[in-house]
Amino acid sequence: MRDRFPLLLLGGIVMLVVMGSFIVKGARRGEFADRLSTYRSGKDGARALFLVLERSKVPVIRNQRSLEVNDTENNLALLGVEFSNGNSTVFRDLFETKDGGTDEDDEATEDEKLDIRARGFNALKSTPVSKDESDKILEHARNGATVLLVPWGSEQIPMLEAVGVTLVKAPKKLEIRTLVPAQPTPYTLGVERVEARVQAYLDVPEGSVPLLVDRDLDEVVAAMIPWGQGKIIVLTSPELAMNQALTRADNAQFWISLMRTMTADAPVAFEEFHHGFTGERSMADFATRYGLQFAVGQLLLGVALWALSLRRFGRAVEPIEEKRLGATDALFATSRLYREGKHFQHASLSIVREVAGLLASRAGVASTSPPAQISAALEMRDRKGWAAALLEISQLAVNAKKDTDVQDVARKAALIRQQLTNNKRSTV
Repeated sequence: MRDRFPLLLLGGIVMLVVMGSFIVKGARRGEFADRLSTYRSGKDGARALFLVLERSKVPVIRNQRSLEVNDTENNLALLGVEFSNGNSTVFRDLFETKDGGTDEDDEATEDEKLDIRARGFNALKSTPVSKDESDKILEHARNGATVLLVPWGSEQIPMLEAVGVTLVKAPKKLEIRTLVPAQPTPYTLGVERVEARVQAYLDVPEGSVPLLVDRDLDEVVAAMIPWGQGKIIVLTSPELAMNQALTRADNAQFWISLMRTMTADAPVAFEEFHHGFTGERSMADFATRYGLQFAVGQLLLGVALWALSLRRFGRAVEPIEEKRLGATDALFATSRLYREGKHFQHASLSIVREVAGLLASRAGVASTSPPAQISAALEMRDRKGWAAALLEISQLAVNAKKDTDVQDVARKAALIRQQLTNNKRSTV
């Protein structure tokens, strides 16, 4: 044991490290999702927002299919999804080198680069909203639905151009801004101020209803634009929906009031299809959700378990029925050999040796001792009945000359075994 202690200690340390790694990864299980996804529990996710709305009895669901086949009456909420010619350019700039253009065209701040890298390959996996889908969204709103759009960045997108909204990039030096309701509306009921970073300000068309404005700059950050029979709400502060900002000021109350007003006629469906969720996930996607190294580990574990399943530990166990039939056949075959060869004395002495071995443990002598010695030891231990019975079957076995003699020896031996079994049970 002393020689094996270092090996056991090393194995325990390795197991502790592995289990700790799995626990840490499990606690961060929500970080595999895209930024502003309601599945992401990281600081830049929107999982807390979805849970707060559910807890507040606001009817919210998740949409996990293409918007081109949107045939429901639900309202839509698009949090930070990319559009076909929108802010995905910044991500491509990290891999492409521009030959020309001004410094303003090539601008991608260090914070933006770090933020894009934090998304990893999920930014490539998430498909942008196509022009056809944008048209479907506008048609959906025109037919009476409410669409909430929270764009990422300040680049103009076709949907905003269609409704006459222009994004004006906010100065980079601005930190967390204090936003206040522009006027009393059901969308901001119970809200005095919200606090979040702003990426752009809105230039809205005539007839729009400003909802939130920058308290110091008096610039519009959120507005409701009537569109046909429905409405389009634009919010240019993505951080306002993030987990890290939900506890500030009246941020949570703003979302509760906004969503309750939106869900007056139908639930709000948070768009997750363009965050990489399609409602169906392959085994490869499920295995690699925490990283490729864990997928490889799962594969190796599966191979190891498969290899172990091919091994047999211990001797094979025969089925009870086959074992019984086999023993019966062997007994009949042996008895026929003894009968045809007239080995009556040999068969009888074999039975006596078996019984003598059982009585030897009660006599305190070796099981290979002759029956006479075992009988004498039993007499000394005041086991006279068993001693006499052993001598009797020994004498019958020596004089056995026919089948009936062997049967007498077997019958008396069976009585001795039965007495031994009953005595053992009573002792227990």
